[in-house]
Amino acid sequence: MFELNINPFGFGAIAFVVAVLATFLVREGARRYGFVAKPKSDRWHKKPTAMLGGISIFLTTIIISLLFVKQDAESLIILGSSTWLFLVGLIDDIINVKPYQKLFGQIIGVSIILTGGLTLASLHPESTNSFLIPPWTNSQVINLCITAFWLVGITNAINLLDNMDGLAAGISTIAAFSLGMGFAASGQTQELLLISVFIGALLGFLVFNFNPASIFMGDCGSMFVGFYLASSVLLTEVGGRSRGIFLVLSVPALILFVPIFDTTFVTILRKLWGRKASQGGRDHTSHRLVALGLSERSAVLMLYGFAILAGCLSLLIRELHFTQSLALIAVFLIVLTIIGVYLAKVKVYEEQEEEIALQNHATFGFLLNLSHKRRIFEILLDAFLISLAYYCSYLLIFGDFEQNAETWRLFIKTLPILIVLKLFAFLAAGVYRGIWRYTSIRDFFTFSKGVILGSILSILAILLAYRFQGFSRTVFILDALLLFVGLAGSRIAFRLFRQALPLPTIDEGVKILIYGAGDGGELVLRELHNNPDWNYNPIGFVDDDPLKKDKVIHGLKVFGGNGSLLQICQTNEIEEILISSRKISHGRIKEIKEVCKNTDVSLKWALLKIEPIDFE
Repeated sequence: MFELNINPFGFGAIAFVVAVLATFLVREGARRYGFVAKPKSDRWHKKPTAMLGGISIFLTTIIISLLFVKQDAESLIILGSSTWLFLVGLIDDIINVKPYQKLFGQIIGVSIILTGGLTLASLHPESTNSFLIPPWTNSQVINLCITAFWLVGITNAINLLDNMDGLAAGISTIAAFSLGMGFAASGQTQELLLISVFIGALLGFLVFNFNPASIFMGDCGSMFVGFYLASSVLLTEVGGRSRGIFLVLSVPALILFVPIFDTTFVTILRKLWGRKASQGGRDHTSHRLVALGLSERSAVLMLYGFAILAGCLSLLIRELHFTQSLALIAVFLIVLTIIGVYLAKVKVYEEQEEEIALQNHATFGFLLNLSHKRRIFEILLDAFLISLAYYCSYLLIFGDFEQNAETWRLFIKTLPILIVLKLFAFLAAGVYRGIWRYTSIRDFFTFSKGVILGSILSILAILLAYRFQGFSRTVFILDALLLFVGLAGSRIAFRLFRQALPLPTIDEGVKILIYGAGDGGELVLRELHNNPDWNYNPIGFVDDDPLKKDKVIHGLKVFGGNGSLLQICQTNEIEEILISSRKISHGRIKEIKEVCKNTDVSLKWALLKIEPIDFE
């Protein structure tokens, strides 16, 4: 073995160069010998694409690691077991083995890890009992079971995530980078060098795999990458040498957040639909984002963003106290739940499949009916928000559990009372009458009334029960502010998430002008963007007000209408004009009709609904 006195970036750079060369050679070899993936209904590529790109990731990682990084028993065990998973995936790529046979191969790899003494949930000798959560089990059997579940779960999560160009490789790179930052923070030099080599190998492959991909990693790549990532987590200081259950589970789960979320999300929905979890289909998180109007590349980049956010959160949790980390994770879970509910409503299955699922699966029918009763979800979410706001206010005022144990006991005693009273206040104030996707500023006044009424009822109840002894008035003021933010934020979340998505581009749609650059025109544009199946391609606005000329609304230019409408239609090849206001004079309507006749452009009202205008 050669020892190089260079930093982790140097190791990653060497691996990157080797991986680029190796991926190029593998791609050419795969094309030559017919190892290509042909287009399928459940995949996005439209032409035959080279397979077996995982070979380059595997060879680069193994060769560079063995040549330049000093190995110990633990790292050799991980390299050896990951090599076995690579071979299992390679066999599957060549002869297409059955799912249970792949699972058997994964269990063999897990056995190698467990025999080597690596586990995810080993209790640290210095671990102490916590106020709310008891210490993690000392049972070696349970620790082994958790580790086995973790290794198999993450391996299959990466395997299922490999459904869109650059997705699995990119997410794995971000996860590996987050893991490497943890190694650096813990002073684990050898582990940092190993993961740096792995990152370089992934990036070298990603050069050819990002949209549009010219090579796929195949199961040999996804199995190796998933298992190597999952087993590398066992080497972290907050992982295999944990201080308790919370950090044992939260840090690695955040590092690999996207594959865990996607696999859990897809598995649950497929089971509800009566489909096999291993069955292919365009129902992953990435596919649902595309169904919302994003391009494939934009969907992948958005998931990259989620992975980076979760990775940063995992690093932050390492530095925070348990109580602070608990609050941060709770906020993250709320956001995650809302996103999951939003994506679950996106239609990715055919209506015929839904009818069959309703007929054959009673559970699906029950849950589908329950999902329409969204108030149940809102009440459960609000109960969680009430608890979180009250918890955070105590945390900010009194600090951690150990510092004010008696005060925190009052928090535990009064929390159930506050949940009941505040939910009643929300109901009385009309919080549950609104529809989330149409939440507006006016609804914020309703939320304010609900929060204020809930706070008053809570203070009166505590005053009667405890004479307010040991309580802080500041806590209830802060609690009200935090609860209002949580309540309003959760209600407007659907609109914010939809607006955060890049607007879909419909280059082949009907080119239209929206006549009227006011509130009505802006509303029409939003409606068109929310309904891409209408196949409209808005080009811009037209308005007779000279002060609005050349302004921009949601990225579209406002053209001046006086005397230039004919030229605007001809220059931009307009096919249709939508009138968004009834304030336009009859005389102007006649002029617009005349222009439309001369240019063969249709004219429609776009007020409550789009209606043709009679030219006679």
